[in-house]
Amino acid sequence: MSETHAAHPAPDPAHPAGANSAPPAFEERGSGRSPETPGAADLRARAADLDTADDLAKLRTRFTLPEDLVYLDGNSLGALPTGVAERMAEVVTQEWGENLIRSWSDGTWWTAPERIGDRIAPLIGAAPGQTVVGDSTSVNLFKALVGAARLAGEGRTDLLVDAATFPTDGYIAASAARMTGLNVVPVDPDRAAEAFGPSTAVVLLNHVDYRTGRLHDLPGLTAAARAAGAITVWDLCHSAGALPVGLDEHAVDLAVGCTYKYLNGGPGSPAYLYIAARHQQDFDSPLPGWNGHADPFAMTPGFAPAEGALRGRVGTPDILSMLALEAALDVWEGVTVEAVRAKSLALTDFFLECVAAYVPQGVLEPVTPAAHAERGSQVSLRTENASAVMAELIARGVVGDFRAPDVLRFGFTPLYVGFADAERAARTLSHVLGHIYE
Repeated sequence: MSETHAAHPAPDPAHPAGANSAPPAFEERGSGRSPETPGAADLRARAADLDTADDLAKLRTRFTLPEDLVYLDGNSLGALPTGVAERMAEVVTQEWGENLIRSWSDGTWWTAPERIGDRIAPLIGAAPGQTVVGDSTSVNLFKALVGAARLAGEGRTDLLVDAATFPTDGYIAASAARMTGLNVVPVDPDRAAEAFGPSTAVVLLNHVDYRTGRLHDLPGLTAAARAAGAITVWDLCHSAGALPVGLDEHAVDLAVGCTYKYLNGGPGSPAYLYIAARHQQDFDSPLPGWNGHADPFAMTPGFAPAEGALRGRVGTPDILSMLALEAALDVWEGVTVEAVRAKSLALTDFFLECVAAYVPQGVLEPVTPAAHAERGSQVSLRTENASAVMAELIARGVVGDFRAPDVLRFGFTPLYVGFADAERAARTLSHVLGHIYE
């Protein structure tokens, strides 16, 4: 869901060397700082104090990260948890290599989708038995949207979709609408509740906007949709594992999300589908695969859905990726989402403070809301030549990503990102932009 970049060892940003020292598009400018603005030494000292006081700082040892790299792209691909490689070697050599097909019946393979779903459930505020892991986010979204339209029943005509949604969500919504006879109606999430009415069948919204990092009002919008008699489907790709979601608390109907971002499941790791318990008996999946059958091995010509969220299963699960994800979730042992959220807000606040101190006003435009209630776990900054800026940041060992046409994205994963990382990223950004402060 994002561009990939090759990371390179980082030279000291205070002493850039060679042709890669700065893109030619940027010029040296005056500091534009007032005398009371903190300097680099002050902010480095603050960062060190904050890291020392951080109860989550020790969790960085649960991840394998290159030395001298600031990794701020966990909102695209999470870092590698240390236990995954060993677990994968065991799965490949023992469970597959020696046990072969017996691992389906004698081992842990068959129950993986629901078992791992129950491990994700606390991170999205769901009770057990409502979350099943498998397939991609796009496939799960298709299941959820068509299933939601069928739950909504007849007489409703509209599928409301976040107008700024990730493109694939829009493509899937259009296909689901064609299948169910609904009309796709784009809505601004900030004004979506005004569009809910008797014609609204389904509402598809992103919890966090992937470009801007804006956090939308899941409790309020879900309540408004419910009052209008509509079924909600939430995309949690940029919020699960970064902040509390509260699916059960806020009576969300259906939700989907990926596991390779803040859940650190690995590239292409399987996604998940949440089906609220109250809807499970009536949830009619448009992809009735044999794995979602009440009796998969009966091989009957007619489909009888399994009980509960298991009816969200389709085909044979991708066991290698599934079990890698399960091992990755071990990093959450003893960690609460609330503690992660508190650090996320502190990190993004500090990063924005450092950017403001190091880069004169007018060079960068923050597009992520300042208000905590409206901010996810990323900071997006708009600037000219953003693609070149990000390429140079990566060359200097600060890995974020770029969104066309002019947005720099920096994802803050509190499990392994610290305050010194935030300060260094802002300082390196100032060097790349030609504002060199010491």
